Amino acid sequence: MTMLPWLLLLAAPPQHDLPAMDHAGMNHPASRETTPDGGSAPPPVPADHAADALFDPVAMARARAALRREHGGMRYARYMLDRAEYRSIRGRDGYHWEGEGWSGGDLNRIAVKTEGEGRFGAPVERAEVQALYWRALDPWFNLEAGVRQDLQRGGRRHAVIGIDGLAPYWFEVGAQLFLSDRGHLALRVEGSYDQRITQRLILQPAVEINLAARDDADQRTDAGPSRAEAGIRLRYEITRRAAPYLGIHYERSVGRAGGDEAAAASVIAGMRLWF
Repeated sequence: MTMLPWLLLLAAPPQHDLPAMDHAGMNHPASRETTPDGGSAPPPVPADHAADALFDPVAMARARAALRREHGGMRYARYMLDRAEYRSIRGRDGYHWEGEGWSGGDLNRIAVKTEGEGRFGAPVERAEVQALYWRALDPWFNLEAGVRQDLQRGGRRHAVIGIDGLAPYWFEVGAQLFLSDRGHLALRVEGSYDQRITQRLILQPAVEINLAARDDADQRTDAGPSRAEAGIRLRYEITRRAAPYLGIHYERSVGRAGGDEAAAASVIAGMRLWF
């Protein structure tokens, strides 16, 4: 038994008799590039699609486009009448509305905003509509730009640029800069917060401040703060799409715009509708 390894060694052919191996014809895997730290980088992503070899490439391109659209590239739309309310101001009935609608994808949207107020049986005191383009800056904020048209008597047209979104701790904030067709510059800043008492009962404080860059005799406003509003609304969501509310609203006009009614507090009742 001890001679067997030696016999096998003698029976094996000598190494110089073996044919040389041709490495050129072998199918080696693609070499991996190295990263600056010495590690290996993944191979490049192939530009072709294997399914195109078996199916119609045009049909497969449509299928891939549908897949991308359904996984983040879809178009959405929302229309909300955030406030449609009755206001009792020192025994005089008034109304206020505020809403917006938009359509688009995750990054680009077209939006329309409107708001206004007045008293029953009298011409509307203040009303506007805005047509805007929204561009997402990140998951929380949008940049907006467009035009605003005032609808009350003597209303003006404005260029609009602004930003709105969800600040830390879930505060909804927004700021808009307006430049009118008569060269007047104004700023509007607003914010609100939804404090959930229950899953259906929500308390919402909200504030809005308007500032003017210079005096405007036609609009009876002075440079600086021109109007400030604050309110608190308690709404009950029957469903997510319909929620009645009650609250208190306070509004103060500053400078010549105030006149004899510089400040007014009102009890409000309204409905929030989401279409």
